[in-house]
Amino acid sequence: MELWYTEKQTDSFGITAKVTETYVREQTDFQDLSMIETEEWGTMLTLDGMVMTTVRDEFVYHEMVAHPALVTHPNPEYVLVVGGGDGGVIREIMKHPKVKKAVLVDIDGKVIEYSKKYLPTIAGELDNPRVEVIVNDGYMHIHDHKNTYDVIMVDSTEPVGPAVELFSKGFYQGIFDALKEDGIFVAQTDNPWFKADLIQTVNRDVKEIFPIVRVYSANIPTYPSGLWTFTMGSKKHDPLQVEESAIPEFPTKYYTPRLHKAAFVLPRFVEDLIK
Repeated sequence: MELWYTEKQTDSFGITAKVTETYVREQTDFQDLSMIETEEWGTMLTLDGMVMTTVRDEFVYHEMVAHPALVTHPNPEYVLVVGGGDGGVIREIMKHPKVKKAVLVDIDGKVIEYSKKYLPTIAGELDNPRVEVIVNDGYMHIHDHKNTYDVIMVDSTEPVGPAVELFSKGFYQGIFDALKEDGIFVAQTDNPWFKADLIQTVNRDVKEIFPIVRVYSANIPTYPSGLWTFTMGSKKHDPLQVEESAIPEFPTKYYTPRLHKAAFVLPRFVEDLIK
């Protein structure tokens, strides 16, 4: 008998993957967590029935959350990651020697625990001495740390369960206040095929708070539709003004200096969403 994992991305569309082994299936204090082995994508982490990451394509998402903001900020010494308990964004941040300290705040310690055990190539930098891992509410951490961070990255699930408040205007205002005077923030903002309204709402809210707002995209095959967006809000530095020659080389599989500005070139139907 074959076992398949299916994510219903809408009421009438989904993706499915053949499962070879189930490592974990647990209802944590916050969400339904599964760690499974798939034939096509390797080890896969799912939360509340949604694919969070897979060994095969995780590098796209994690690189594109971390690097555009870190190369845009001239001196990103103190960085915060809200969510991201799998550790992939932290791994990418650690490639930047200017970063003195990266703080990870995830509300669900089980995500961190199981990622260390079953996703070591993703979570391997969580024990780096430049990293502080906090199991707590990211919303409250933001509220309690005014004028603290150079860059804040929101690596959240889709806006369900504990992540709902991470897509609110009040949260973006809190991020603005937690950033230093030239700070930058970036958040994953879902896909334009199924969540156009979400992208429009986030873009409008962030534009009311940050003077510079840019949307960029990447191809992530195991995420709904494969086309994923990210929204960057900046107090001072514009990612479109970064010179390609000024971007240092570091090991990546998706992000490159040439891709930096290209990622901000959007299909017309996505441009129309955020006009």
